Amino acid sequence: MESAERDGLPVLHTLDALAALLERHDGLYLRWSKGPDVDAARSSSKDDLTGIPMPGLSANPLDVERWWEDRPLLLWAARRVYDYEHLPREKGPQVRPWVLKGTEAGRGPDNEPLVVDVEPLCWVGDEVIEASRAEVARHREEWGPLKRGR
Repeated sequence: MESAERDGLPVLHTLDALAALLERHDGLYLRWSKGPDVDAARSSSKDDLTGIPMPGLSANPLDVERWWEDRPLLLWAARRVYDYEHLPREKGPQVRPWVLKGTEAGRGPDNEPLVVDVEPLCWVGDEVIEASRAEVARHREEWGPLKRGR
């Protein structure tokens, strides 16, 4: 991990650093929120549509799926960050990505894991978000159009 800290957690500043973390550890998740301290106070997410509390924090798994085969881990990491990079625009600029370990307690309405026993590991820096956008954009023709509101 990288040395700079934010709220007592290290901050990853490169996509390579995130990919290296995924290479070293299984069972990691990416969460977009105002941070571990804010989340610890409530310990669960709410369904945005109904407002119903869910049994854990919604997060996205970072483990590489078998179907990814031998494609680059860097591209996998970029794709996982890119999937929800729109959230700061929708929910406010304080919403940032961070990596955690935890235990799945169920699934949310979008089939996302709901995680309990959360152990925050690090923040994902803005540079990683930008690098993820650029990496995904390099593959658009290969993958097809990605429809994301801007």
